[in-house]
Amino acid sequence: MRSESEQAELRAALKERLDELVEEQQRYTDSITLAQRERLSDTAGDDQIDSGSKTVEHEHEVAVAGSLSERIRQVSHALERLDEGGYGFCEKCGNPIPAARLAAFPSATLCVSCKQLEERR
Repeated sequence: MRSESEQAELRAALKERLDELVEEQQRYTDSITLAQRERLSDTAGDDQIDSGSKTVEHEHEVAVAGSLSERIRQVSHALERLDEGGYGFCEKCGNPIPAARLAAFPSATLCVSCKQLEERR
């Protein structure tokens, strides 16, 4: 069981990470919007290679935005679990998640064994 101060410290660290991710997502969204406007206004004379490059850039932007959204979801879920008392315990087997794993990946929801099993599937 964690002490109140440990809980508060965890909550503060997770909240700080969540704020950083939301800020990063906003900056990224703003830069995507600007880049899309520039791509739309600068299509004169594009050949297949230019069009392909623009498509690849867009696909990369979508992938990064999706990754940021997933990380935000994970940290939000960790905060919810902290509030509910389930933070630090594996969602599959219920065993405690090692402190070293949580230090490296604070939004971890699975212990190492369950995560390895999941990755093998």
